Amino acid sequence: MTTGIALAVALLADLGTFIEHSASTMTTRAIAAIPVDWQVELVHGGSIETVSAAIEAAMPTKHKELVGYADVDGFELTTASGTQSTGSGQVVGFQPSYATNLPAGFRMLSGDATGALLLQQTAANLHAVPGDKVLVHRPGLDDASITISGIVDLKTADSLFQAIGVPPGAAPQAPPDNAVLLPMPEWHAIFDAEAIARPQSVRTQIHVVLDHQNLPSDPNDAYRYVLQAGHNFEARIAGSALLANNIAAQLDAARGDALYARVLFLFLGAPGVVLAGLLTITLAASGGERRRRDQSLLRLRGASLATIIRFAAFEALTVGIVGAGVGAAIAALTAPLFGQELFSVTRAHWSVVAGVGGLALAVGAVVVPSWRSARSLSVAAVRQTLLTNSTPIWERLYLDLICLGIAAVVFWNTAATGYQVVLATEGVTAISVDYASFLAPLLLWIGAALLTLRLVRSLLQYGRKSLDQLLAGAAGVAPAVASSLSRQRQRLAAGVGFAALAIAFAVSTAVFNTTYQGQARVDALLTNGADVTVTGTTSFPASQVINQLRAISGVDSAELMQHRFAYVGTDLQDLYGIDPALIGNATTLSNAYFQNGDAAGTIATLAGKPDAVLVSDETVGDFQLTLGDTINLRLQGADGQYRRVPFTFVGVVREFPTAPRDSFLVANAAYVAKMTGVDASEVALLRTSADRLAVKSAASDIVKAMPGANVTELGQAIHLVGSSLTSVDLAGLTALELSAAVLLAAGSTGLVLALGFADRRRSFAILAILGARQVQLGTFIVAEALVIVTGGVIFGAATGLAVAQVLVSVLQGVFDPPPEAVSVPWGFLSIVGIAALMAVAGAVANTLRETAIEPIRRLRELQ
Repeated sequence: MTTGIALAVALLADLGTFIEHSASTMTTRAIAAIPVDWQVELVHGGSIETVSAAIEAAMPTKHKELVGYADVDGFELTTASGTQSTGSGQVVGFQPSYATNLPAGFRMLSGDATGALLLQQTAANLHAVPGDKVLVHRPGLDDASITISGIVDLKTADSLFQAIGVPPGAAPQAPPDNAVLLPMPEWHAIFDAEAIARPQSVRTQIHVVLDHQNLPSDPNDAYRYVLQAGHNFEARIAGSALLANNIAAQLDAARGDALYARVLFLFLGAPGVVLAGLLTITLAASGGERRRRDQSLLRLRGASLATIIRFAAFEALTVGIVGAGVGAAIAALTAPLFGQELFSVTRAHWSVVAGVGGLALAVGAVVVPSWRSARSLSVAAVRQTLLTNSTPIWERLYLDLICLGIAAVVFWNTAATGYQVVLATEGVTAISVDYASFLAPLLLWIGAALLTLRLVRSLLQYGRKSLDQLLAGAAGVAPAVASSLSRQRQRLAAGVGFAALAIAFAVSTAVFNTTYQGQARVDALLTNGADVTVTGTTSFPASQVINQLRAISGVDSAELMQHRFAYVGTDLQDLYGIDPALIGNATTLSNAYFQNGDAAGTIATLAGKPDAVLVSDETVGDFQLTLGDTINLRLQGADGQYRRVPFTFVGVVREFPTAPRDSFLVANAAYVAKMTGVDASEVALLRTSADRLAVKSAASDIVKAMPGANVTELGQAIHLVGSSLTSVDLAGLTALELSAAVLLAAGSTGLVLALGFADRRRSFAILAILGARQVQLGTFIVAEALVIVTGGVIFGAATGLAVAQVLVSVLQGVFDPPPEAVSVPWGFLSIVGIAALMAVAGAVANTLRETAIEPIRRLRELQ
């Protein structure tokens, strides 16, 4: 019993610690992904000094930088080949210290950062290169001239150009297509006059990096902390500035992921803790006969009920304290699985919680049965009650079928509506979990366990003829063995049920965790595009070095992909040009990427029509498109001019390697090259069979002379998928849960079987006296073992697979994209099966040794 308590305490302490640790990790990653914590925009007439002081008073800061924004009517560049111009845009002014104190994700593509920087798309629109002089069309004023010193890719444009203080839905959905970044002195020289003439077109912001030292580790607490600090700031400035609380928005998403982590704890960890508790109760029950005999002797000698309870309480406390201590020690020793310290405040907290739970379990397993037994009129009455073979009330009420029916209805509703476990009600700052969604897996556990008991009892009761046939030739005792199994159907059904629960826990945990880990790689592969991805520019595309990339040792396949931009109406979107026949050699195209769930069919449709195009979900909805429609996109040609190119809409794409999460298009690269006159491919996707870091290093050496080229590998993407739950490494939790699953599977099969044999030692001794040979006794023993093992494996595997499938479906919000099917770790499940068989074999071998003892001696020992 001490072992069962120790296992339950260790599992609960480790699971709780992991959840706290993962939440803290999410907070850290969420904060690290924020380029600017607060963006404070001054209202016209607001004082920079006053607002800056209010920021410091509301929350400690590390850096504050002034940034200027000016709206312009457009940009123009005249060269020997003609004049190019753009539509409206913005010019942003930065202080020299900005890039150091608040790195905003600039990636220099060409030139240097000493002067005016032109965004990549603006440079493409103007055909501009470093050294060109660009005219800025100021509204209501004369044009200003700036000299371009570099071309940049701005990774955090969404944050930098966000509209502050605008009602939801009224803000622009995308950053401006055309923008220039200027040093602040030059910006003031050009736009101070515009600020006077057109004050609404010029804005000043303070970009703030807060001091994160005092932030709570839990995402929900950290969110409340920064939200309240933001409200404090807004109260201080009395309307003289507007706040974009970027850190609160990021933590808002992270706290939803933290709730998913707690859901995982409940769904995956709780069954193991409950099973360990049931194992403890079973072990305690095995000593029930001894306790009842001792209580009877005490009552005969005049002991009161209180005295008997005190004896039971002392036993429970002794076992509970020892078990809790051992469990806490095991939990501390497994800390390195999570990369944690052996001793920490979080671990101490959860060890105390688990220890109290272990003590409560000991009291419930020992004191409560002792109290009930002591209050009974006689030991005989207790035994009569325990041996009753009446049908349980849950079976008469068909509670098992009711639970399974409700679970099916809840699951169907969840799958049909695309329901998400984590809810964030619009307009409400609190995020919560709808616990009604737990009903499907919870009721599935309960219903499957009860149905197992019902079916096993029914099979043993009404299947005696089949048992006789199966046991034919069993040392001449087949009818007796079949009759014995039928009479013991209650005990055997309980054994099968216990074994089935343990195996179901092992199967469900292993299948879900394997699916989770595999899908984390799929998510990273979607983000990065391939094992290693080389991203060039239109001027220096990856296609220039594709042969060298293919020659790298460890590269199995390298395929090209265009990354262009196209106007859908007035909306500028990413356009990916691929060779449908080859793209699958370098990356994986999941069925979940496409609305029809058929990757192969969709790619074949794209390949079958040169002008075919796949359109993202968002674009289809925004433009009310129907399959077969002709879409006229505006693409930039070799001369830099945008021209209309017709495409045929043939399918809906939800995700695509390296594509953004919102609007994008996928087309045939050959058609795009033909219609634009530019056959360059900016991106190369590499599938590797060797160390990705080595391949990345070799690829970096190849493209180091190409301005703006970038090389990424899958490991980076796994870390950079944000604060999403799949970025949390479940390796430690998986090792813990699967180790517990092996122990529980072995314990529930072997130990429960051994306890059943121990209770029947007297019966075996009597059979031996009546002339039963040892081989015949062995038939009884092996038959019982086969019933428990066979039933446990069949019902447990079915229950585990069903629970895992339900968990994956209910927790689809964890995965991006959702898995096409669950992954079954056959290797681990084989280990579980071997462990269970070894435990059963040990129990059978020990019982066979017991039967070899002289029957008279055994009966005297059992007196």
